[in-house]
Amino acid sequence: MSAAQRHDEQLAGLIAGRASVVAEAEVTGSPRALKTPGPSGRAERWAAGAVARSLTSGGQVTHARLPVVIIGGEEWQHAGAGQLLRVTGKLRPPDPGKVEAAILTASSPPVRLAAAQDWQRAPAALAKRFASATWWLADDARGLLPGMVTGDTGGLDEELETAMKTVGLTHLTAVSGANCSLILGALLLAARSLRLARVPAAAVALTGLGLFVLMVGPDASVLRASLMGAIALASLAGGRAGRGLSFLCLAVIGLLLVEPELGVSFGFLLSVLATLGIIVLGRCVMGWFPASVPRWAAAAVAVPLSAQVLCGPVIVMLQPQFSTYSLLANVLAAPLVAPVTILGTAAVALLPLAPWLATVLIGVAGFFAGGVAAVARFTAGLPGAAPPWPEGVFGLLTMLHFSVVTLFAVWMAAHPARTVKLVFAAHAGVVRILDRLPKVRLRRRPQRSWET
Repeated sequence: MSAAQRHDEQLAGLIAGRASVVAEAEVTGSPRALKTPGPSGRAERWAAGAVARSLTSGGQVTHARLPVVIIGGEEWQHAGAGQLLRVTGKLRPPDPGKVEAAILTASSPPVRLAAAQDWQRAPAALAKRFASATWWLADDARGLLPGMVTGDTGGLDEELETAMKTVGLTHLTAVSGANCSLILGALLLAARSLRLARVPAAAVALTGLGLFVLMVGPDASVLRASLMGAIALASLAGGRAGRGLSFLCLAVIGLLLVEPELGVSFGFLLSVLATLGIIVLGRCVMGWFPASVPRWAAAAVAVPLSAQVLCGPVIVMLQPQFSTYSLLANVLAAPLVAPVTILGTAAVALLPLAPWLATVLIGVAGFFAGGVAAVARFTAGLPGAAPPWPEGVFGLLTMLHFSVVTLFAVWMAAHPARTVKLVFAAHAGVVRILDRLPKVRLRRRPQRSWET
């Protein structure tokens, strides 16, 4: 047996045995507040992504790079990305479909062994300052705006979070590929408006996207979202689905080689499927609309529809219910997401330079964030917003069939004249088939004497 195999078996044994360990771990993302209390009844809990460098259990030290999620009390809300901490706690296996290898429930406050570097501290401090600067907004906007801009979902109201989950707007509660695409697209347009060539403009846009990722926190999920968002934007802007599909395949292969655990992650699968839907179906669906429909309006329908068509069968496997108004909610919220993301991100950058201008941008971005919250609450309150859906393989196949029917219905709505022609052609075909059938002469059955 190789040393690597023995090493992996030792780590697996610690996780499966729910061992008590002393871990030295480097925090990789910003802590987030958990809404539900833990088994011990502790009301306020925080979770932070980290990489465990060493685990000590039973006097034996195991060196590793083990991705974990640390769950602890309120003292963990001040942990920052890049910090090296020592913590005592108990390991346990993660939920199915999660990327992390284990969950470490902390039984002690974190002990700082090394501080984060300046390039890691500054963006995190700026994101916290932005969240504090939204104190004067309405409740829904104050809770949703930091999540949509910096990924801080700590202030999100539980009822609003449930409403957004019901109507398929969960991807807007935190930074996703859509946010990264908007930032990248806005930077590209700004660079091109300054008459920069394509290569310098792309370099400026990618640099800005990198700074945005640092501000949000270079979590693995944020890095994947930025990569998928960039691929989807490049495919839609370039008009070449084949090139976008090639980039997507290379990105998936590279990510799986670097992080094989992604192969069992539902979040990674949904991200890939959403990007695949936008690349393969997005431009096709946009082409269905007549020239009189503005391109932005066609994209507002095509992008969420193409993503949901491929993600829907997987989502019902995780959550067996049907989001009846998901497409409607995404179409209504789509025009509001860009102002929130772009103006909010600009406000973050202007906070240390021009606080008064940043406050104005926060107010405008908060107004649009409140609109997103209003859309979620309104559509979630409509009748039949979340009816149950069959579980298992039958539910998956049913949703797949329903997705195909939905695409066909959108095509018919976008081509009314051709739809009428198809209906008449189908009617004529049925008539011809019936005419060619042999005539069947019905003979009357003679009555028997006892039936009279």
